[in-house]
Amino acid sequence: MLGFQDWGVTLAYVGTIVSAVICVVYGIVNWNKPRENEESEINEELEWEKNDPELKEGDI
Repeated sequence: MLGFQDWGVTLAYVGTIVSAVICVVYGIVNWNKPRENEESEINEELEWEKNDPELKEGDI
C-alpha cells in the first residue's frame, strides 16, 4: 500500500496525514470562538497585578 513494504510504516504515514487534517478542521471550527469567561479572567489578572507582592511600586 502506497509503495511501502511494511504496514506499520503505511499506518504511521496515513495517521500523520489524518491527524493533520483533524487539527486543521478543529482550528477552522474554533477559529473565532469566544472564551466563556474571558472578561472575568482579565479582571482577575488586573486585580492580581495591583496586589502582586513581588512588584514594587512603579514597576507596572
